[in-house]
Amino acid sequence: MVGQQYVRMLEDHPWFEATRFVGGRSAGRLYGETVEWMGEYEPPARMMEMPVEMAEPEKEDADLVFSCLPSDVARELEPRYASRLPTVSDASAHRMEPDVPLVIPEVNARHLRLLEKQKENRGWNGWIVTSPNCTTTGLAIALKPLHDEYKLRKVVVATLQALSGAGYPGVPALRIVDNVLPYIKDEEEKVEREIRKLMGSFDGDGVKPADDISIAPMVHRVPTLDGHLESLYIEAERPIDPEEAKQIMRDFKAEPQEMKLPTAPERPIIVMEEDDRPQPRLDRNKGSVQGMSTVVGRVRRGVDRYSLRFTLVSHNTIRGAAGNAILIAEMLHELGYLG
Repeated sequence: MVGQQYVRMLEDHPWFEATRFVGGRSAGRLYGETVEWMGEYEPPARMMEMPVEMAEPEKEDADLVFSCLPSDVARELEPRYASRLPTVSDASAHRMEPDVPLVIPEVNARHLRLLEKQKENRGWNGWIVTSPNCTTTGLAIALKPLHDEYKLRKVVVATLQALSGAGYPGVPALRIVDNVLPYIKDEEEKVEREIRKLMGSFDGDGVKPADDISIAPMVHRVPTLDGHLESLYIEAERPIDPEEAKQIMRDFKAEPQEMKLPTAPERPIIVMEEDDRPQPRLDRNKGSVQGMSTVVGRVRRGVDRYSLRFTLVSHNTIRGAAGNAILIAEMLHELGYLG
């Protein structure tokens, strides 16, 4: 599912050209013969007619590698690519390694400087940067400006996660139709760890996690196709005015917007005023770049003046995966990491 978003987003990209697909079991066939195309758009013929080649990291000569491999495969293959070539990964295998940046460009672009330490530690000519879990991404974008302003202490979040987050063929129909599954393996643990790393401070040698933030996720798989909806309750060190908080989120911009990167949305956070928004079907594709904005609504006071409640929608396979990885690569290009 994520690979299909890469195909769509790279087809007319102004800086990057997709030149090769590599895989394992699908090697030797055309991409169009191996993929069950699920997008609502017409897949580009050039991509569909490209052969899938056997993954041979030691022979690869690309300028940049995007990886959306299953974690068990990524754990073995990605370091082989990264030892020679710039590699941006959506897989979870290496996210929490101390010298591997876990990055959302609007949240913690400074952590990219960890690449210098990574190359020094490992003696690599290349490097690896990771993109967070799809659930973490929209959550972190919404929390970033609030944490900067109010110093968050507690985050409680309940997620309603789309089927595409489970890949293809995903969740069996007899389990998810007319149902909600209140468990996704390892998801809650990923969200806790990743938020703390993303919000952590970089001191030149590594990232000190933001362990002073208490994070309590509760995750659910629901029968929507795309777009994760998340309902939050947060507490902070100082009082939060809901109207002020909405304006802070509306005004939030960061390095990708300042650098005018091709995949950067003009507004990372869109705040809605309607009582019943955001909704996945209506709002997952919002933003000046389709699906790259986090959409927030129902912003209101929590139990006291130090707390806040709100709801967000984030497109899980675009902003939560391929789009975020491409945005990372764009920033690295502009910063000179791609040569």
